Amino acid sequence: MNAPLKAPPPLNLQIEGMHCASCVGRVERALRGVPGVAEASVNLATEQAQIRLAAPVDRAALVEAIQGAGFDVPRAVVVLSVSGMTCASCVARVERALQAVPGVAEASVNYAAERATVTGSAAPEALIAAIADAGYEAQERHATATEDSLADRRDAEATALRRDLIVAGALTLPVFALEMGSHMIPPVHHLIMNTIGMQTSWLIQFVLTTLVMAFPGIRFYTLGFPALARCAPDMNSLVAVGTMAAFLYSLVATFAPALLPEGTVNVYYEPAAVIVTLILLGRYLEARAKGRTSQAIQRLIGLQAKTARVRREGGVQDVAVDAVSAGDVIELRPGERVPVDGAVIEGESHLDESMITGEPLPVAKRQGDTVTGGTVNRTGALAFRATAVGADTMLAQIIRMVEQAQGAKLPIQALVDRVTLWFVPAVIAIAIATFAVWFAFGPQPALTFGLVNAVAVLIIACPCAMGLATPTSIMVGTGRGAEMGVLFRKGEALQLLKEARVVAFDKTGTLTEGAPRLTDLDLAPGFERGAVLARVAAVEAKSEHPIAQAIVQAAEAEGLTLPDVTGFDSVTGFGVAAQAGGVSVQIGADRYMARLGHDIGAFAETAARLADEGKTPLYAAVDGRLAAILALADAIKDTTPGAIRALHAMGLKTAMVTGDNARTARAIARELGIDEVVAEVLPEGKVDAVRDLKAAHGRLAFVGDGINDAPALAEADVGIAIGTGTDVAIEAADVVLMSGALGGVPNAIALSKATIRNIRQNLFWAFAYNTALIPVAAGVLWPAFGILLSPIFAAGAMALSSVFVLGNALRLRGWTPATVEARA
Repeated sequence: MNAPLKAPPPLNLQIEGMHCASCVGRVERALRGVPGVAEASVNLATEQAQIRLAAPVDRAALVEAIQGAGFDVPRAVVVLSVSGMTCASCVARVERALQAVPGVAEASVNYAAERATVTGSAAPEALIAAIADAGYEAQERHATATEDSLADRRDAEATALRRDLIVAGALTLPVFALEMGSHMIPPVHHLIMNTIGMQTSWLIQFVLTTLVMAFPGIRFYTLGFPALARCAPDMNSLVAVGTMAAFLYSLVATFAPALLPEGTVNVYYEPAAVIVTLILLGRYLEARAKGRTSQAIQRLIGLQAKTARVRREGGVQDVAVDAVSAGDVIELRPGERVPVDGAVIEGESHLDESMITGEPLPVAKRQGDTVTGGTVNRTGALAFRATAVGADTMLAQIIRMVEQAQGAKLPIQALVDRVTLWFVPAVIAIAIATFAVWFAFGPQPALTFGLVNAVAVLIIACPCAMGLATPTSIMVGTGRGAEMGVLFRKGEALQLLKEARVVAFDKTGTLTEGAPRLTDLDLAPGFERGAVLARVAAVEAKSEHPIAQAIVQAAEAEGLTLPDVTGFDSVTGFGVAAQAGGVSVQIGADRYMARLGHDIGAFAETAARLADEGKTPLYAAVDGRLAAILALADAIKDTTPGAIRALHAMGLKTAMVTGDNARTARAIARELGIDEVVAEVLPEGKVDAVRDLKAAHGRLAFVGDGINDAPALAEADVGIAIGTGTDVAIEAADVVLMSGALGGVPNAIALSKATIRNIRQNLFWAFAYNTALIPVAAGVLWPAFGILLSPIFAAGAMALSSVFVLGNALRLRGWTPATVEARA
């Protein structure tokens, strides 16, 4: 009796656009109508559909049914590790295979990182199957475990290549000595002829070359010929066709010389064996260098603690960090690494956060302060409550951001992708044409000349260098940025930041510390200081703005009792209002007072003086009357003046875009040497200011930290968020400075310029190499100069071209900012 077939596992789909129970019913009916669906249950609260299948169903069919009912399935991002790619042509083929899968909106493959990033609604299984059909292998990546397995796989690959290289070299050396020795050293030729003879020499070369091709070199044939059969030739195909052509010709010359025209009986075992050996050498050096390009990610992963000391069941237990849950209390001893993010509940200490922020000095931590996973406890003992674990920790997010940036394709890559897709077929066509021309018009022995030059064309072509030129520089550049506390959330920012002509800054929390203090409080006649400050502080206590906190701190310092507050209202861009102790209170800028109908003329002279001093004047109205003018000062960050000078030294314009008082803004701008000031603007006004600055100067980078900066960060060509700012600002940004130090801004721009310069050097080499040497290999110099390129030299040049590109990219690992003042 046959066992019943096991039903496919259930599927979960996220659904957008549902508003009521009738929407749920329509989605369920649409899903149940798909053949193979046994049951569908839709939850309006979670916006998820749980689908039980009676038979295998294509995910795309389910998505199509949902869309047909008038709803949508949000695009998901699937990241896959892809193995088996050997050149840029492979990248193009994997991308085409992925883009052909139903439900795929976008697919991007990174050769250097061996990673595919796919956006859409297609299931990972369908994507992996499509890659397998294209002749490659893939698996879904899951956070750092995959990074570890990728590193292990790369180490294993390098080890296998080293072993094969040693075997190939040992077998090739006698072949090289027999063939080249007899050609170049007459005594060696006479020795061979008088001892073993030429035919025996050829037989020895045949055996050794067969071993080279059948064992260490077998990878080229098992990958290259199937790719050729699929009409999708790659780098392996070029090597396989070239060396096999030389080997088969030599085979005929050795065992059936009568089949060849007179004067053409020669063997080419030595080029075949040497080519395989040299290309294995190139692959080995390339594998080692590719491993170093991702060391920044490996170092970040290495920051993660393996275990944590968690308080459980009345004691302290050592548990794996994966077993820590949010809310657990963790004890931290001196010298230990913080396992997860959390908030200190006991103890005091200093933590080394340099690996996260780039700041060298330890940071004091006490009760209420936050700690970040991956940082190191230096002196005291702490206990903290876990607030974020696993993929939600800051370190995990940093790793994801760096990976996303490293996997990005810059606009400069578009031309490379178009060229590499057709590069290998074009090289094969050129090789065939080379053979035909030499065979038809070349000197005798024309067959030999045609074969040697066609093989040289196949071997010298190097799509690997073109495929590695951009991604390796991006990987190393973004990794170096991460080490300096500069995170590129989007790889495109690397190219756009280089083109910036003006850098605009928010003021509060960006140029300044963002922690102002109350310096002045001038009263209108009939008001008492303590009563006004108490009411103003009571209202501001409901706000999270740094200025509000400074007013509350001033009231607490004077020992004032704050009245009860009701009806609190925040008027975006103007101020706040509430009832404090039963009396109406409004606090805000001069425009808010004007909107309320209050005449601030009585404080005009005071406001002018305060603004000239760089202080922020605010007004308070109590019980319907203008009551006071308050002034707050926000200290400029220590790193701000140096950063502004560094930007000017780069030839960039600087601007300040702030909602603050114009006089205050101009006073700070004068002190810092900022070129342009746009003040007293609302959040939407910042967007207009960014557009105006872009129109006047060109590409613009905007630096901000608050929620009100998010629209401007999104509007800018490159948004740079301060890592100490709000999550909303960070999400809207392209680049994140992990510390609040503005020295990261010129550092990021300088790194962008260095990375793009490095990419252009790589691309110039890759294209110049192929453009110049393929014609030379084809024999264009023969008519004028009598110069031909040996396939052996072609193999050496090809092997070294990729190594040159990787070596040039790795120079970025040692990059440091040239401007000392810019270092933060």
